[in-house]
Amino acid sequence: MRVKALVMIAVTLILATAAWGSSDLVLYSFNSFAGDGYYPYSGLVADAKGNLYGTTQSGGAGYGTVFELSLSGGVWTETVLHIFTAGTTDGAYPEYSSLVFDKTGRLYGTTLQGGTNNYGTLFQLTKSGNTWNETLLHSFTNVAPDGAYPVAGLSLDSAGNMYGTTQNGGTHSTGTDFQLKPLKNGKWAYKVIHSSPSGPGGYYPNGGVTQGQNGYYYGTTYYGGGVYNVGSVYRLFLSRGVWVAQTVYNFGGDTLGAYPDSTLTVDAAGNLYGTTYQGGDFNLGLVYELKRGKNDKFTYIVLYSFKGDPDGNTPWTGQGVTLDSKGDLFGTTYYGGSNNAGCVYKLKLTNGHYNESVVWSFGGSGDGSYPRDGVILIKGKLYATTYAGGAHSAGTVVQITP
Repeated sequence: MRVKALVMIAVTLILATAAWGSSDLVLYSFNSFAGDGYYPYSGLVADAKGNLYGTTQSGGAGYGTVFELSLSGGVWTETVLHIFTAGTTDGAYPEYSSLVFDKTGRLYGTTLQGGTNNYGTLFQLTKSGNTWNETLLHSFTNVAPDGAYPVAGLSLDSAGNMYGTTQNGGTHSTGTDFQLKPLKNGKWAYKVIHSSPSGPGGYYPNGGVTQGQNGYYYGTTYYGGGVYNVGSVYRLFLSRGVWVAQTVYNFGGDTLGAYPDSTLTVDAAGNLYGTTYQGGDFNLGLVYELKRGKNDKFTYIVLYSFKGDPDGNTPWTGQGVTLDSKGDLFGTTYYGGSNNAGCVYKLKLTNGHYNESVVWSFGGSGDGSYPRDGVILIKGKLYATTYAGGAHSAGTVVQITP
C-alpha cells in the first residue's frame, strides 16, 4: 500500500546557451493520471547516498504524497513512500513542507490540513525493511495557544529538537512557533513557544525556523513589523526557562523589500539571508542579507533586486537561498526567466559584492515550469522541483549543472 515504483529514464535537455553554459536534466515528470503524486510545491532533501526525497501537494488519494527518487544504472526510480488520506487519522496537502531527516534516518514534515481537527499535522516516517510507516506526532487544534495550518517544513537544531511555524492560530490567531522535544521513549513533547502578536508586531509566519548562533532561533513574518505592515524578521531565545521574542528587522516596503515569505539561511559567521515576495527596485522581489555585528545586532543589506524576464521575477515561499562553500547564493523565482516560467539564479560573491546571473530558465522542452521552492546543492549540482510542466504537465524534479 505504501510503496509504488514508477521508472523514467532521465533525458538530458540540451538547452544550454552561450550566456549560461548550463545544462538541465529532468530526473522525473509526475503523472496525475497514474495515481502518482503531482504538483510538488516543496523542495528536496537528500540522504547520504544521494537519494532525493520530497512531497507533492496533490495526487495519490487526492491529498498529496511523500516520494523518493533513487538512481541506479543511469535510471531514476520514483517510489511513493506515503499517500496522505486526510480525515482524522492522517494529514492532507503538504504545502511548502520540505522534509527533514533526523540522525536515525527518520523523515519529518507537515501537512496544511488533515488530522483530528483538520487544521494540519506533524508527521514522522520510519523505514522498516522496504516499507515506510507513518506516525502522526501532532494534530493542530486551533485552540489557543495551539496553532493551525502549518505551511513551512520543520528544522532540527544541534540538540535534536525540532521547530516549526503555523500560519494561523495561537493566542492572537495570527500564527505560532512550536518546538518538538525528543523524549527517551521515542516520543516527542510538543510545545507552543511563541504566538505571533497582532497589530504592529510581525504576524503570519510563512517560513520556518532557522537556528542561529548564541542560542537564537530566527524566522520571518509575512505581515506586521511596524507602520508599513509588510513583514519582519524576529528571533526567539530561552531566558530562565521562558521563550522570549525580539524583533530583528521591520521591512520598509518599496525598494527595501516587502512580504518576506521564505525560510532564512544562516552562514558560518551568523549572517542571515532571505528573499521577499515583493519590493525592490522593480517591485518584483529581492534577496537580502542581515549582516551580524557586535552583540548579535544586524545591519540590513539589499543584495539584489529582480528585474523581470529575462531576469528572475517573484521569489516564492520556501527556502529562500542556498549557500555554497564559496559564499555564492542560489535560489529560484516563480516567474521571470526567458520564458516567464521561472528561473534558477546565482549571486556570485566577488570582492565582497554580489553579481547576479540566471543559471537556468524554465519552460522549455518539457523541463518544468514555476518552481515554488529553492534548490539544494550536491557535489556542484543543483536539484529543484517545479510546480507545473514536464511530460504530463504535473511538475518535475530537475538537476541543473551550473
